[in-house]
This record gives sequence, C-alpha cells and structure tokens, in this order.
Amino acid sequence: MTDAQQTAEATTGLATSEPSGPAPVPLLAPREGVPPVTADIEALEAVVAAFAGGHGPVAVDAERASGYRYGQRAYLVQLRREGAGTALIDPVACPDLSGLGRELAPAEWVLHAATQDLPCLRDIGLVPTRLFDTELAGRLAGFARVGLGVMVETVLGFSLEKGHSAVDWSNRPLPDPWLRYAALDVELLVDLRDALEDELRRQGKLAWALEEFAAIVAAPPAPPRKDPWRRTSGVHKVRRRRQLAVVRELWTTRDQVAQRRDLSPGKVLSDAAIIAAAQAMPADTRALAGLSGFGHRMGRRQLQHWQAAVDRAKALSEAELPQPGQPASGPPPPRAWAEKDPAAAARLSAARTSVTAQAEELNLPQENLLAPDVVRRLCWEPPTEAGPGAVADALRGLGAREWQITQTADLLSHALANDA
Repeated sequence: MTDAQQTAEATTGLATSEPSGPAPVPLLAPREGVPPVTADIEALEAVVAAFAGGHGPVAVDAERASGYRYGQRAYLVQLRREGAGTALIDPVACPDLSGLGRELAPAEWVLHAATQDLPCLRDIGLVPTRLFDTELAGRLAGFARVGLGVMVETVLGFSLEKGHSAVDWSNRPLPDPWLRYAALDVELLVDLRDALEDELRRQGKLAWALEEFAAIVAAPPAPPRKDPWRRTSGVHKVRRRRQLAVVRELWTTRDQVAQRRDLSPGKVLSDAAIIAAAQAMPADTRALAGLSGFGHRMGRRQLQHWQAAVDRAKALSEAELPQPGQPASGPPPPRAWAEKDPAAAARLSAARTSVTAQAEELNLPQENLLAPDVVRRLCWEPPTEAGPGAVADALRGLGAREWQITQTADLLSHALANDA
C-alpha cells in the first residue's frame, strides 16, 4: 500500500463524518465571564503581565469594521491563554501592542483563518513566530465546512452565537452582547486546535500542516496592489480606454474621500455608480444626477466633485489613458491556451486531472494540495527535462512546500512527459 493510500484510508473518521448524536450545546458565556475592555496603559500592563505568566498556546482573534470604515484596521483584539483567562483589548485606545507581542512571541498563536487577521495584528505590533491555523487545519483534515462556528460544533459539540460577525466594531462603547460574542470566539479555540492536531496526526498530515503554518509566519506582507481601481465590480463592462479613465478617476477620488472621512469606499460611492458614469460619460452635473447612484439624495457640491473627476478623465491625452488590460505577469487565462499554445493546454488538462485525483485520494481541497496558479505556471513554462527532480525544482521555485512537492512531483512529471 502506498503512503497516499495509507493516508487516504486514515481519513474516514472525524473529518468526513457529519455531526451526529446529541444536539450541540449552546455556548452562552465565557467560563470566567466577559472581561472588561482593556482601554488604557495601566490595564494593558496588567494584561501583558497576566499573559506572560500564562502557559500553553495563545488563542488570538481580531474584529474589524469591514464595510463601515476605511481599511482593515483592528477595532478589538481578543486573547485567551491557560493561566491568564480572556482579554479584550481596544486597539484604538491602545494602538501599540508591541510590548504584548514581545511577551507572547515565544508561544504558539492559535488563529482561525490567520491570513485574514495577521495584517491588522501586525499593524499594532502583534506578530507571531509560531502559529496554528484552525481553518487551514480543517481543510487539510478534509472537513467540508471550515467556518469557526461549524468547526466548533462538529468537533467539540458546542454551538457559538453567530449574530454579530458583520457589525460595526468601530462603535464605542461596544455593546455587552458584542463583547460576549467576541470573548466566545476565543473561548474554545485552543480546544479546537488540540482536537484538530490529534486528527491531523491520525491522518498522517500533521507535518504537512506544520509546514503550511510555518509558511504563513514566514510570508512577507503583501505588496500594494497594482492598479487597484481595476478591481471595481463591473469594470469588465467598460471597453473604451476613455471610459476606463473615468473609472480610474472616480475610483481614486472616492478612495481619497473615503480615507479622509474614514469610511468604507462603498459608503462614499458605489462601484455600480462608478461604472454607470463611465458608460454614460455625462456632460454635466445634471446628466450625472440622472444616473443610478447619483440620485436626488446627493447634494450639488457632491455632484460637482464627481463630475470634476469625469471631466479630468475626458481631458486626458491619448498617451495618458489606461490600457484595456493589465500587463501580463504570468500565463494567459486558461481559456486562451488552446489557441495560443495547444501543447500547453494539453499539459494543463493532464496536470489538473492528476492533481484533482490526488487531492481526492488524500481527502483535501485541490487548491491546498497545490495552488492552481502554480499548476498553470508549471504547465505554461515547463522545465526542459520533465523528470521528477526537475519538476520538483520547478515547483520549489514557484513556492510549493516540500510536502506538496512530495505528493505531486511524480504525477506532474508524468503529465508533462505524456502531453509535452
């Protein structure tokens, strides 16, 4: 029996089973009650001392105000550690948590969907050196649904309140029910971590997970996105370069207003309104006011502000207009491969089939076995030699982890050799 078959045989337990038996127990309050919010230096020092004196992993979570405020800053940080209890910290009142971060640096941090929270935690001085991501662990273990609530329910038998995940966490003071919800998010996170570690060990996947967690810790902050205005919803409907310039000008103007007013850009002007203006190219504020998103509730000065952005785009020279598409930084879209390079299209088809089959055998998502972008880049520009060693080197150069290379290099070598 191969290693992959042994691993697959081991995945028939907890990860693939649906909740059964008694109904989940509602988790209504933290064990020690809801702690007061830490909102001054003296209280923060007490938290630092308590958590430095605790032991074991540290459960960490952060609440943002996505959809309400500009950016992705943290508006509440939740921590829990054995021997220290739970802490709720207001990072608006205590914006520098680097002292706490230094004390906790040697510990393993437990987060759910770590890549979502790490950027805002990094901004306030909280940077882990080791972590355990319970969402990613669930994916590798083969769970079909990996949200925190369903994982706690499936694995631990408790149900968490779901009502406050999308509220405006920038509100002050934070209502008591919100604080209870926030404290409960870290109440069982370490328990979940321990259960998932056992499950991953049972399946023979724990070393894979640890390698993934180390890669998250080692990853540098994401660079600023090039031409972020191109992500405007509906921009694919805009074809002409002059119209694209309107999208760019309105997006940039909106972003400046949103940043100045500390509002989510969508609350300043919707993407749909930007696209409508780009398509209509209004001649004046009266025409602009007739478009969806610029209706009667918008004042004259606001209309003038947006019309000025449209007019700036109209005044640009041809050389200043944006190109219809972004410069290619990798392979073309797969739908174009058959026409541009039929051999590459054949390689991609064979590689995808092999990776999909292997992922199914290992009971984990295909994208966790090997990132689709890595597969595309490998097939578009394969190594000169299609042997497993050369493929392994190519995968390593594309950022694949060693466990992924071990599981896929041979099968991808066959796919490239047979369809080159």
